[in-house]
Amino acid sequence: KANKGGAAPAAEVTVSALDIRVGKIVKAWEHESSEKLWCEEVDVGEETPRKIASGLRAFYKSDDMQNREVLVLCNLKARNLGGFPSHGMVLCASNADHTGVEFAVPPPGAKIGERVTFEGYDGEPEAENKLAKKKMFEKLAPDFKTDGNGEVVWKGVKCMTSAGVCKAVNGMANAQVS
Repeated sequence: KANKGGAAPAAEVTVSALDIRVGKIVKAWEHESSEKLWCEEVDVGEETPRKIASGLRAFYKSDDMQNREVLVLCNLKARNLGGFPSHGMVLCASNADHTGVEFAVPPPGAKIGERVTFEGYDGEPEAENKLAKKKMFEKLAPDFKTDGNGEVVWKGVKCMTSAGVCKAVNGMANAQVS
């Protein structure tokens, strides 16, 4: 039976909906009331650094955070994490039981603020409110991983900057990226 007058089927959500950019943690400090969170200021090429909270204290020390180049999911709505206004997510690879976590990082020479690309998935990123409302990251996340070489991929397509492929900082292979 033909669909008469119904809503058009939703377009497939692809990785191009995400605004993932090269960032640099310019300042990191311990969250005053959470043992798990780092509070960070991350330069993603905007006028002022973004404030982002990351649950990485079990995995990284302050010195590991400072001046670290990372990949940042930028089109998440700002929200309070432990009372800290967090506007984005520092992406990491993690193993299945979450006992190992590594930063997802750009290659040397990548430009701060550059949006990463996935070949064959062009398009502008979605607005923060649409990304949240339609739960787009949650739909894309199962296919966002590292491959056998520790390179960041979505559905097997490499995450690239103009300087080359992005990867887990220590090469964690076959891991989930979030």
